[in-house]
Amino acid sequence: MTTLLLTGFEPFHTHPVNPSAEAARALDGTQAGGLRVVSALLPVEPHAACARLTELLGTQRPAAVLLTGLASGRPQVTLERVAVNVMDFRIPDNAGQQHRDAPVQAGGPDAYLSTLPLRAVLAAWHGAGIPGQLSDTAGTFVCNAVMYHALHTLRALGRPDVPCGFLHLPASAGVALAEAKAVPYLPQAELTRAVEVAARIVAASVSGEA
Repeated sequence: MTTLLLTGFEPFHTHPVNPSAEAARALDGTQAGGLRVVSALLPVEPHAACARLTELLGTQRPAAVLLTGLASGRPQVTLERVAVNVMDFRIPDNAGQQHRDAPVQAGGPDAYLSTLPLRAVLAAWHGAGIPGQLSDTAGTFVCNAVMYHALHTLRALGRPDVPCGFLHLPASAGVALAEAKAVPYLPQAELTRAVEVAARIVAASVSGEA
């Protein structure tokens, strides 16, 4: 059966849980339209995360790729429009490294645009009562790096037509409680529902339904 690769991240920094990991675990093995969801968790370290992603893209040969991560402080779910070829970390990653002005891919293009059906996902969220919007910056941390790497790798594999992109989840209650200051949050069930709706619309785009 054709697959949709869904990734989340392990906990990082001061966050005891990562809602992207929780959503990925909950949806692993489910159906998104005509695609079977295969979930994987990525380490919060760019080189290990990109290596794992390369392996998954090669072994799974997914029909679509939906990458997810946490953006604590954002009030709603956000679809990323662009990934840039820069790593400039505000905080250390889980390996204790804090990359500055470093490329994700040496010699690679400055940026890649998402190939997900962004407007269709956004419309589906709004129709389902899920607060969401488009974002023009995925930041310069590991989330941006894996989005860039996935799009770059798919092109290297001769599969640029595979829908691929990134969505950021706001804090869950577990994340918000651990923050030093008040941040907006959504229940984990709602965050998982947002990822499920996005996966369904992405799967429909593969079959030509969206």
